[in-house]
Amino acid sequence: MRTIRPVLLAAAGVLAVAGVTACGADGEKDAATSDAVTVKATDTTCEVGTTELTAGQITFSVRNSGSKVNEFYVYAAGDRVMGEVENVAPGLTRELRVELPAGAYETACKPGMSGRGIRGALKVTGAAATPKAVDATLAEATAGYQRYVTSQTAELLTRTGEFVAAVKAGDVARAKALYPVTRTYWERIEPVAESFGDLDPKIDGREEVVEEGMEFTGFHRIEKDLWTTGDISKDGPIADQLLTDVKAIVAKANAEKLTPLQLANGAKALLDEVASGKITGEEERYSHTDLWDFSANLEGSKAAIAALRPALEQRAPDLVRQLDAEFANVEQVLGRHRAGDGWKLHTALSTAELKELSDSVNALAEPVSRVAAAVAR
Repeated sequence: MRTIRPVLLAAAGVLAVAGVTACGADGEKDAATSDAVTVKATDTTCEVGTTELTAGQITFSVRNSGSKVNEFYVYAAGDRVMGEVENVAPGLTRELRVELPAGAYETACKPGMSGRGIRGALKVTGAAATPKAVDATLAEATAGYQRYVTSQTAELLTRTGEFVAAVKAGDVARAKALYPVTRTYWERIEPVAESFGDLDPKIDGREEVVEEGMEFTGFHRIEKDLWTTGDISKDGPIADQLLTDVKAIVAKANAEKLTPLQLANGAKALLDEVASGKITGEEERYSHTDLWDFSANLEGSKAAIAALRPALEQRAPDLVRQLDAEFANVEQVLGRHRAGDGWKLHTALSTAELKELSDSVNALAEPVSRVAAAVAR
């Protein structure tokens, strides 16, 4: 979940700066694509170049002229995420490509990457041109990735049931052991899972959701109790609600019809998750099991790219070779921190080791950021 307390991100010091500013290579440009909708973001404003667009594939060029790291979202009704671009560092521009059918939407810039953001209305009219998914290789890419999502949601549901049972039984040791494993299945498909309005913060929101007027529930509320007091005697209702919410999001994720651009954007979003939360230790601040999440985000990103690979081999073979090399590099660097069947705790890694991981992720994020453009050709 992307709600990040700005003061904590700033306190992460060198690592936060490395994780964000290194993104200057991954998709930012000094000049916007000529037909892109310009978005001028500052710490207090979000100026979108137009409030009415024609349905189809749309590119937004997001320029951050503020002092805080920013994000840009396109929301459908119920705060369903249609597209997003994160980690837009001050002074940089990043692009978001998204397919929008006719309808009413909201745009939002999020200075400091927190809160509901600075919102504006966006109207999309007309009928979209024939979608890219009619291309056989892209159609198979979306079908193949949907099968991956289905396999992960099935395991997520099973593991969440086991985790909830352990919490309700008061079995702290078993709940602690199941926690990072269960979250692996969530983290692999997070861009799909988090697109459904308030279900994401209910399941995966960190303590800052209270500042946004929501109750602190879900995985991280139970994580806090497990690792701070060890008292989960009152967490039964929270655990039950977690399972109910996971069932709801599994049903929605399995019914979702994905587009090739969603796969490409999702692959990049998972790497942004690593840069903004896992590297800094912000995500799993009580359990320090961030490397389980890191690994899962990496696997989910790789799965989306693998689904798109046949199309990319036709359209951008040089990009495929670079992706293969950078994925292999991150896996090698991360692999040094294995501990049995799992991973070392975040607190066990030195600043130099965390920076090495950050640098490897940023090197991978650059070619991944170019996948959407290749798919959109």
